[in-house]
Amino acid sequence: MNALDSFQIPWHTHALAGTISRFSGFWKWLGNLETAGLKEELSKISIEKPIYICGLARSGSTILLESIASQPKIATHQYRDFPGIFIPYWWNHGGKKQKSEESPRERAHRDGLMVTTNSPEAMEEILWMAFFADLHNPSVSQVMTKETSNPEFESFYRDHIQKMILTRKGERFASKENYNITRMQYLLKLFPDAKFVIPIREPLHHVASLIKQHKLFIRGEQKHPRALEHMRRVGHFEFGLDMRPINTNNSRRLEEIDSLWKKNDEARGWARYWSELYRFVAELLESDSQLRDSAILVPFETLCQVPEKTLSRVMSHCDLTDDEAAQQFSQKIQAPTYYQPEFTKDEINAIDDETRDTVDRLAPFQDQFLTFPNQ
Repeated sequence: MNALDSFQIPWHTHALAGTISRFSGFWKWLGNLETAGLKEELSKISIEKPIYICGLARSGSTILLESIASQPKIATHQYRDFPGIFIPYWWNHGGKKQKSEESPRERAHRDGLMVTTNSPEAMEEILWMAFFADLHNPSVSQVMTKETSNPEFESFYRDHIQKMILTRKGERFASKENYNITRMQYLLKLFPDAKFVIPIREPLHHVASLIKQHKLFIRGEQKHPRALEHMRRVGHFEFGLDMRPINTNNSRRLEEIDSLWKKNDEARGWARYWSELYRFVAELLESDSQLRDSAILVPFETLCQVPEKTLSRVMSHCDLTDDEAAQQFSQKIQAPTYYQPEFTKDEINAIDDETRDTVDRLAPFQDQFLTFPNQ
């Protein structure tokens, strides 16, 4: 199998997803109709301590999602929910049953993670894009705070979470959505008991992984043009031909980063982007005690080196109590061996220069597992 074959999007999926994307207003109406039809069932479901995994891509967020999803009674989005995300209950109960013998396949990222249509995945960005204009416009701040208000979205989103819990026969909702990193205060306003899991990775290896992934997605989207439109529809702009960085209310900084990328100074550009995003996180944790108490930072290196201990700490933070499930999942975690950073000395120095201050700024949160072993 060619390394880029996983970027192929079947024509029927492409056509249906395109229709849903073009007529999102109708699908929101349909989602509300589904909610009305499930009124009695949803009235029995409360949203308690939703879990949000968010950070910069390639930091271990998928592994954390899978580990949390392995806990009993956790409801998450799955690959199979696309493109019917607006009507999750009807989509899952009205469609063809998934075969239990479905063979896992390596996901498009080519990072060794094997998935099926029942694997947990980031999907909710589709909903955010349907209710917020300019959501992925790099020239516009993407920061949402406790002052942010969108009653139509908030009602639809609460209903959606309840429907996901009902669909999965769960009790608590968990989501992996990297873009929620700029929405944590808004989400905490909606759900004051929410738990946040923020993955973070040692800058040198993180930048190497970001560059590798970006180049892979460019090649994949060039060979399979439908993949580019698919990424736009699901709200994944982290890599590829339409890569869009997150604006943390600092447009000037993003212009600097974009200039570095255009000059092919990728190492410094991605390092500056890493620093900008996690500087924003540090400022939030410093200034917002409620968010600080609700969040845990999880270094990728620590997760790989002491997975059982790290997952136990994460589960405790999220008030998840099945230690056996965490122990079993920890046996699947290991550091990536399929590539190594290949930076010049100047590039290594540039990465260190760009990120050192942010790493130091995050140091006070050591008690939240923020350590970078062997840095």
